Parts: sequence; C-alpha cells; structure tokens
Amino acid sequence: MRDAGATVMPFDLDQTKHYFDKNDTGGVQTVVALDPSDAEQVRLVREHLQEIQTEFSAGRFDDPTAIHGADMPGVNALSEGAARLEITYADVDGGGEITYRTDDDQLVTALHDWFDAQLSDHGTDAMSGMPGHDMTPEMWQQHHPGESYPGTTDAP
Repeated sequence: MRDAGATVMPFDLDQTKHYFDKNDTGGVQTVVALDPSDAEQVRLVREHLQEIQTEFSAGRFDDPTAIHGADMPGVNALSEGAARLEITYADVDGGGEITYRTDDDQLVTALHDWFDAQLSDHGTDAMSGMPGHDMTPEMWQQHHPGESYPGTTDAP
C-alpha cells in the first residue's frame, strides 16, 4: 500500500497522518503534517486533497483504487452515487480535509465501509477520529495498540 500510495499521494506518508471521522451523514477525511510548520508537506497535502475533491465530485475514484484495488469496499457505490454526495474541501491547521455529506443511507454505509478499508490498509499512517473530534480511547487503541491515547502519558 505504501508503494502504491507514494505514486498517488505527493506528500510523505512518514511525515503526515490521515484521519477518518464517520458521522450520520457521511464523514470527514483529514490529512495533516505531523509538523504543522512543515510548509512543503502542508502545501502538498492541501493541493492533493483539493484535486481529489474535484475528482471524487465527478465520480472518479481512480486514486483510491490505484492504491487499494478496484474491489475496495464502498468505492464502486461512491463512484456511481457521486451525484448524490456533497464533497467539500477546507484548509485546516497543518493540512486539509474533505467532508462527505449525503441523505442517502446506502451511500453513508458505502462511505463508512470505504473509510474502514482505508484505515485497515493505511495501518499506522491513518486513524479513526481526529484529535479534538469524537475519538474515544477504544478507537485509538484499535488502530494504535499499546500507544498512549493523545493527551495522556500512559498506554492502557
């Protein structure tokens, strides 16, 4: 996954983190530089996310399928249902985020399946929840076994 990701994502996976927040209307995908003062990584993240927001809005999910495979859970339904998705981009401190919204319950499920597949494939490069969002210690431990939950010093 890392080799395929390097051909699609212009930023350094070792210097960035992906976050996937599911919600009732879809979810939020955030990518930030581990060092928010790293202007080059922040620029690369923002440019990439703006490009994929445009691609995804048009139903083109070529980047995720190039990384994760054409049979990636949720991606076909998202591609086919792109007209029923509102996909927006915003700058955030140290990076950017894409918000996915829909009233279609099947697309919400497809988006959640797609987020879960990315979390599984990205390993330590990604996690569920963004610090400051609705992330629980249990969610943190699911993706970072033995690591301290942010804001604490002890691993559970």
